[in-house]
Amino acid sequence: MFTRRDFLKTAGVAAAGSTTLAGLSACATVGGKSRGHVVIVGGGYGGATTAKYLRMWSKGAVDVTLIERNPTFISCPISNLVIGGIKQMEDITVSYDNLKSKWGVKLITDEVTAVDSAKRTVTTAKHGTVGYDRLVLSPGIDFIPNAVAGLDGNEERVPHAWKAGPQTVLLRKQLQDMTDGGVFALHIPKVPYRCPPGPYERACVVANYLRQAKPKSKVLVLDANGEIQSKKALFTKAFESYKGMIEYVPNSELRGVDAASRTAELEFDKIKADVLNVIPPMRAGNIAMKAGLPLINDRWVDVDWLTLEAKGVPGVHVIGDALFPAPTMPKSGHMANQHGKVAAAAILNLFEGLAPNPTPVVMNTCYSFVDSKNVIHVASVHQYDAEKKQPMPVQGAGGVSMAANELEGKAALAWAKNIWADMLA
Repeated sequence: MFTRRDFLKTAGVAAAGSTTLAGLSACATVGGKSRGHVVIVGGGYGGATTAKYLRMWSKGAVDVTLIERNPTFISCPISNLVIGGIKQMEDITVSYDNLKSKWGVKLITDEVTAVDSAKRTVTTAKHGTVGYDRLVLSPGIDFIPNAVAGLDGNEERVPHAWKAGPQTVLLRKQLQDMTDGGVFALHIPKVPYRCPPGPYERACVVANYLRQAKPKSKVLVLDANGEIQSKKALFTKAFESYKGMIEYVPNSELRGVDAASRTAELEFDKIKADVLNVIPPMRAGNIAMKAGLPLINDRWVDVDWLTLEAKGVPGVHVIGDALFPAPTMPKSGHMANQHGKVAAAAILNLFEGLAPNPTPVVMNTCYSFVDSKNVIHVASVHQYDAEKKQPMPVQGAGGVSMAANELEGKAALAWAKNIWADMLA
């Protein structure tokens, strides 16, 4: 008979723990056999995936509590299409209902305000203290607005729209309200940042909208980096296809903004815009900072890549955009989904007293729209390297599009529906 233990050994899954949930014992039992309780903070691409796969792979033998501040999942990938008027917010919004009803995940809609890794508890704003055996933090990113003078507190006038939700709607409205002949200025921070190709896709879909609705207007891309950071040749060609409507300016480090006049203050120039879209510098989500996790460059969490545990903090796993990136590994929704599966597998192995998979493999595919139908993509595969103690790109795997085309546009929308189903259905 192929038992659950046999399955876990075969899958090479990994990670462990012990504590309580408001009245639920830390180690409840089924048929006399101990099972664990995993608390997951953040229900995005990483957290929701971890929750589902822990329940599915353990056949319900592990208790899972997901704490997420938002009542529904809103996807950052595809959100640029909402800004460009190609999709609506409801097209990128998915319910958490199946995680509860189908998979038995306990969902708490709340904000986590503190983590005590010694006591193995998290504290929430409304629901008090929740105990755990293993904790998975999937906090995404938060911004460092005071890194740009004049930006902090003025995000409504100078939006980022780099977290899908109200800011997405706000930036869309500002774009719609812009007069024909106006300037949409987009500032890109230095890497690493969430979704490397995302800003360049945004420039394209905004230009696509303006070409149809406000053809005298211009998109000015102010990039703090020295060159386009993803799919360079393809985005360069896409920018050229807009016949001077998009102007790309590299090495444009932002020193400050005047929110009242929507002016970007660069080192040697000041740019006044009708819509100023500043994507601020980023770091790991706030709860990672409050939890006192080890950080690289004071921004990104340092982890053991086999278990995704924060280094020096046993029992606390961190996934998704909050991590310091391994070589060529992007901060993307697809990668967070992959992290979620590695973490779930590791946790199940650790609960079983087994070693984690010694060579986990993760992959990434990222689609970018260059207009309403045509899309380009980049794909990569990464495998854990025992000598380097981190995932490394697999040579010859992955690749990029030859050219933008409509077939990839259909594939991009199918990818979104499929990965949302993988997380939440």
